[in-house]
Amino acid sequence: MQISARGDYAVRAGLGLAAAYPALMSAQALAAEQDLPRKFLEAVLGDLRRAGIVRAQRGAEGGYTLARSPREVTVGMILRAVDGPLAGIRGMRPEQTRYDGAAENLPRLWVAVRAAVRDVVDEVNLAELISGRMPAHVRKLTTRPDAWQPR
Repeated sequence: MQISARGDYAVRAGLGLAAAYPALMSAQALAAEQDLPRKFLEAVLGDLRRAGIVRAQRGAEGGYTLARSPREVTVGMILRAVDGPLAGIRGMRPEQTRYDGAAENLPRLWVAVRAAVRDVVDEVNLAELISGRMPAHVRKLTTRPDAWQPR
């Protein structure tokens, strides 16, 4: 799975807002804290606002905050808000793919890949990620001998 810069920035912004929750945080402060380009961050925050994940308040005392508790916002929600579906194959969802011959079972693999990604990003909320107390099945994945090895 490839996480786009937009997805990475969105999750980092979500974590910054979760840490400050329920207080408001300006885009400028969030950009400085996470070392993100402010204009790009503002576009990402707009996507998150349209998805109902963050609220914006205008004015001198304005800024952004999560629209709900950090425990109710998952990484998967954020990634989908800025990048769309988690797994796509040539612009289609895994269950929409069809192949003939030797590749006829490939859609099952694509669906399994999507399910595996969901098992992580839809099961970890911002509060857990900030605290480092992620679900046991996610923590276990990071302890595999090859988990930190590039391939």
